[in-house]
Amino acid sequence: MAIGTIPREDTSFYGHPRGLATLFFTEMWERFSYYGQRAILILYMTAPATNGGLGFDVAKAGAIYGLYTALVYLVGLPGGWLADRVLGQRRAVLWGGVLIAAGEFCLVAPGFTMFYSGLAVIIAGTGLLKPNVSTIVGQLYAPGDVRRDSGFSIFYMGINIGALISPLACGWVAERIAWRLGYGLAGLGMAAGLIQYVIGYKHLGTAGLYPAGREASQNRVGHRSSQAGWWGLAGLAIVVVIALASRSGGLNLTAESISDAFGVVLLLICAGVFVWLIFGPGWSPAERKRSVAVLVLFIASALFWSAFEQAGSSLNLFAERATNRNILGFEYPASWFQFVQPLFVILLAPVFAWLWIALKRREPSSPAKFSIGLLFVSLSFAILVPAANLNAKGVLVSSWWLTGTYFLQTLGELSLSPVGLSAMTKLAPERVAGLMMGVWFVSIAAGNYLAGRAASLYESLTVPALFGRVALYTFVTAVVLALLIKPTVRLMGGVK
Repeated sequence: MAIGTIPREDTSFYGHPRGLATLFFTEMWERFSYYGQRAILILYMTAPATNGGLGFDVAKAGAIYGLYTALVYLVGLPGGWLADRVLGQRRAVLWGGVLIAAGEFCLVAPGFTMFYSGLAVIIAGTGLLKPNVSTIVGQLYAPGDVRRDSGFSIFYMGINIGALISPLACGWVAERIAWRLGYGLAGLGMAAGLIQYVIGYKHLGTAGLYPAGREASQNRVGHRSSQAGWWGLAGLAIVVVIALASRSGGLNLTAESISDAFGVVLLLICAGVFVWLIFGPGWSPAERKRSVAVLVLFIASALFWSAFEQAGSSLNLFAERATNRNILGFEYPASWFQFVQPLFVILLAPVFAWLWIALKRREPSSPAKFSIGLLFVSLSFAILVPAANLNAKGVLVSSWWLTGTYFLQTLGELSLSPVGLSAMTKLAPERVAGLMMGVWFVSIAAGNYLAGRAASLYESLTVPALFGRVALYTFVTAVVLALLIKPTVRLMGGVK
């Protein structure tokens, strides 16, 4: 049996390898931890100190929140590299989970030092766990195994089960008992995930056990290209710092300047990574072509998430300010809409898992699925334009408008997100499999950042104009990608 694979005959988990169950529950509990603490983070920061909060103003809390949610995905890039070169995906997931649990327990302790330390430790842990657990999922399947996309759809359902239950549990403990105890519950969830992960080690075979890039790191050309890539990223960061310092004769560390700086750094990191992958030394012609295909999917992914991730920002504001939330005299919280998407995913993920297998040879390619996902997210904002126009006339609109939006977004999400995870495992050179999964999560980081910038226009633009612009640019992206399906598939070199 080849390193990093499971026998094709293993069908003990609903027709999939038994190791998928181990990774399913590991990711479910990690997402329970993440979404549980994320649900209460900005509320905790803005709550008065007399009520157990940190007493931050909204501008400061928003800057910290936005930077944090983007960084938890961005650090997947070095996290994937460490797994490829040093740890192996299996140990990276283990140590990542340990750090996440430790970070959550840091947030339980009082004081600003422990608060910032906790966020930093969670960011580091997520960077190790998040890209590498997905990489191991891909390694459970032999090349050409038609179950791969279906397996990622099942795996993706675990993400949404954690996302569905965690705000209910952690939010109730935080708001009804004590803020910091909500983080404690999130930490216990990650600890539970670690326990079952260690118990389920035996079902993973050799998947993710060894650093895939060990031989490449000993290769002079591969080692030189790796060093060049990291020195290039360090140089880009230095350029950004110098540019910021020259803006006003010194560093202007306001929430706005930090956000602007992070956006520039993110853009330069993305550019640096793809310049290295496409033009750097040590890559074969086939690998360079596949990296160009990854770039196409990367841009499409970032623009998709820039719309989708507005669920917690502009769409949340629309729920609070423009939506009639009364049922039999009871006004439910606007945040309850955040449970709609995970619920739809849980209901629809098995349907998509079945669909990709049922289509067999007629199954759309990965670029085609991305285009479909962008089209659905475009429609999700387009249907809100008439609702926003009604609200502009003073009408509180029905909750069915947002429900329909989240339904369409879920169709788009299931067309793109698990398929993107699967595509990265298929397109990545083996020696940088973890790094390429990190690249995928950088696209999500970019999307989160762009979603925050778009949401900042909620009050400076009319709401119909904002939603219309989002619908337009995602629709244009879907059309452009549709036109690029055949050339992108050719660049993928036979990988569907």
